[in-house]
Amino acid sequence: MATIYIDGKSYEVAAGKNLLETCLSLDLDLPYFCWHPAMGSVGACRQCAVSIFKDENDTTGKLMMSCMEVVRDGMRLSIQHPPAKDFRNNVIGWLMTNHPHDCAICDEGGSCHLQDMTVMTGHNYRKYHYEKRTYRNQYLGPFLNHEMNRCIQCYRCVRYYKDYAGGKDLDVFGAHNHLYFGRHEDGVLESEFSGNLAEVCPTGVFTDKTLKQHYTRKWDLTTAPSICHHCSLGCNTIAGERYGTLRNITTRYNGEVNGYFLCDRGRFGYEFVNSAARIKKPLVRSQLPEATTRERALQEAANIVASGKVIGIGSPRASLESNFALKTFVGEDNFYLGVSEPDHDLVEFNLRVLRETKAHVLSLREVESCDAVFVLGEDLTNTAPMLALAVRQAVRQQPLEDVTALKLPLWQDAAARELIQDKKGPLFIATFHPTKLDDIATETYNATPAEIARLGFAVANIILGEPSVVNDLGKEEEELARKIADALLTAKRPAIISGTHGGRESIIKAAANIATALQNKGKEAGIMLTAPECNSLGLDMLGGHRLESAFAVVEHGEADTAIILENDLYRRAGSDVVAKFFDTCKQVIVLDHSHTPTTERANILLPAGTFAESDGTLVNNEGRAQRFYQVYPTNEDLQESWRWIMQVGAAVEHHHMRGWSTFDDLIPAIVVANLAFKGIEQVAPSADFRIAGQKIPRETHRFSGRTSMNAGIHVSEPKPQEDPDSPLSFTMEGYRGKAPSSIIPFFWSPGWNSQQAINKYQIEVGGPLRGGDPGIRLINPSEASMGNHFSEAPEHFQPLDGHLFMVPLYHTFGSDELSALAPAIAQLAPEPYVAINLADAQELQVEDGQHLTFKIGEEVYRLPVKTSKSISRGAAGLPVGLPGISYAELPGWAILNKDLIWKKQPQPIS
Repeated sequence: MATIYIDGKSYEVAAGKNLLETCLSLDLDLPYFCWHPAMGSVGACRQCAVSIFKDENDTTGKLMMSCMEVVRDGMRLSIQHPPAKDFRNNVIGWLMTNHPHDCAICDEGGSCHLQDMTVMTGHNYRKYHYEKRTYRNQYLGPFLNHEMNRCIQCYRCVRYYKDYAGGKDLDVFGAHNHLYFGRHEDGVLESEFSGNLAEVCPTGVFTDKTLKQHYTRKWDLTTAPSICHHCSLGCNTIAGERYGTLRNITTRYNGEVNGYFLCDRGRFGYEFVNSAARIKKPLVRSQLPEATTRERALQEAANIVASGKVIGIGSPRASLESNFALKTFVGEDNFYLGVSEPDHDLVEFNLRVLRETKAHVLSLREVESCDAVFVLGEDLTNTAPMLALAVRQAVRQQPLEDVTALKLPLWQDAAARELIQDKKGPLFIATFHPTKLDDIATETYNATPAEIARLGFAVANIILGEPSVVNDLGKEEEELARKIADALLTAKRPAIISGTHGGRESIIKAAANIATALQNKGKEAGIMLTAPECNSLGLDMLGGHRLESAFAVVEHGEADTAIILENDLYRRAGSDVVAKFFDTCKQVIVLDHSHTPTTERANILLPAGTFAESDGTLVNNEGRAQRFYQVYPTNEDLQESWRWIMQVGAAVEHHHMRGWSTFDDLIPAIVVANLAFKGIEQVAPSADFRIAGQKIPRETHRFSGRTSMNAGIHVSEPKPQEDPDSPLSFTMEGYRGKAPSSIIPFFWSPGWNSQQAINKYQIEVGGPLRGGDPGIRLINPSEASMGNHFSEAPEHFQPLDGHLFMVPLYHTFGSDELSALAPAIAQLAPEPYVAINLADAQELQVEDGQHLTFKIGEEVYRLPVKTSKSISRGAAGLPVGLPGISYAELPGWAILNKDLIWKKQPQPIS
């Protein structure tokens, strides 16, 4: 620790830290632009100047940029010293020389870091009255607007996009005071993390284009803490609403999960909530739509349930509470998990590994500090994008040891990058085809699932020094395995990453073997396993039967009524199997928020709330339970799935659900029914939580227009709707201080109106939120056993004549069911295709763009060909989830026949 003196007052702080970061952590206001807590210092903007004195007798001092100064014991400085204040005032004047001062029409107006810093610096009047420099703006794709004239040349955008996120198509052009930040030509930004530019940029150069389609000032949004539903990582978000429409998603800081950033799917996929495909009124097929009311739909559902033999089918995209309510309603013996057969087995095995491994189960942010990474079977950019971003930070850890050896602080970003240049730490990637992380990989290995698993088993055996369990390992594979093993053994904190998207349990077993072997060798090894969807792990922990068993009980007449919870069964099994199930099932009740092929088969359709209209809990891929909150009130026709189930339960007087009426009634019931969830009662405060007798407002004190929002209906102000399920209010009234970390609805502090206000909520800048980061791990290291060592390595992959072995391919934009409904995401989703090896294509006499017809199970596919030199011979890649590609159990064999090969361009089958 060190004692420093700021404006005559002493403070105990950590030595060696950045002085700007230290001042902000002490809750002192000091303006800055180029510095960012996730990216360190470069000293580009000159805005954070302070006066530093030699000793207590020095009154003159020396101007220094605080972001470039190391905290030292006995340091004396002043933020309020007149020369420092004058310098900062002049700097903001220079930076604003060419700024258009268009706050009134700028999307960032009122929530702009530049505005905050201008006011903080005291720059009230412009001194420059001459012609301003202007630029032509660029088209950057469906996510971001570009307004280059607002740029103050802080370099944050290129530092984030190029240095942090690894993007290659955005740069700075020009020199001196004539700089242009953009692409070399108009075009869609290629990075899957480009949307963070809207928050990284301190001005309005890069702004959210999706918000502009239904624009409102950010202080006029009703906001609530939420969790991203578009992959298994559980990134924390803030959802904003106005006039009953979800308007935007921004980052909610969580030091253990996503930190300051989001991927573009998580940021822009929200517009499915506003989609024309939304279900907003209940439907009973036997009644006219206009005659169907909520009460009639509930009564009809109750009548069907009371007179039938009922099963329930859950969902990995529905909350833990909704799945539990359905399981309780139909009974444990009649609840089915609602996932495909491969997903069921793989998630179940994931859970076993997480519970039994000796290796540390990594959080997303912990991956960033690992110094060697081995990825098995996962195309991370497409299956878990923020994990790919974390890996990009991990490969810097080993080279940064050179920086530490020279006693340079790691936050000296420009000096650190200059020293390490293009050096990268060990990163090995074994996947079916090339990935976007290959550019930073030490070595890549593209093969079939069996060969990837074999490589992993070989690495584990080499680490342990045991005889190989892998038969006939090729010389190249053996050399690669030894190279990987050596790199992992040399590292201090190696990370093993795998998951369910590889489609084979053997790949996860290999990953678990490697992590266990490293742990046995005394390494601080960590493991991270991805899961298919946002609540896949929570659903599996809840427990239930296989989906194919649900089909069987209906087929055999053991049940005649099915309640389907937020699930499109056509994405879980073959269309012929699902169609037969619906044809056989006498009554189908579906609760969902968006129209799907499954909702078309419903006898009764009940409109469920999306994440923006519901309260619930999700369990992410590492076993972390996190709460999301309803953003805005809805009418009674649209409500949470668990509330619909409660109401049907009340109508039939279900004895296990007696007394249930609010969200807080479900939490203790879940813990009592399943001790694996012990701890979720601490994830967030209960609904009766108050501070100074007040709820936490979802609206800022600057919220405007409330009394006129419904003026077209009535002129009096209606009473705000109550929220019985959370300590949040749907108003601007309530406690104005800082809320507990799990229920922070927005980041704001006096003088800090932009997202940069996050620093006012942290224990120290860049560290945990005050009170701890949100979420509770349900799988704790103390519960882990000694771990298992798996020995059954698969045999070599052998191609089959007349067949192709289909492996799954995933896409950031298009593979996820919900985000694919967002217009901006849909623009970037690829057209359906099948990827095959170039040599196989030549043998089959098909070229790029020509159609190939094949059969998987009972499903016939006819898709354009994309040739690849990387996909193994005898194998092919089929995109998962894209519109126009029906479900297939992958990996699996596809049957080819000469009669099925198209050499011309036929019309695609709709």
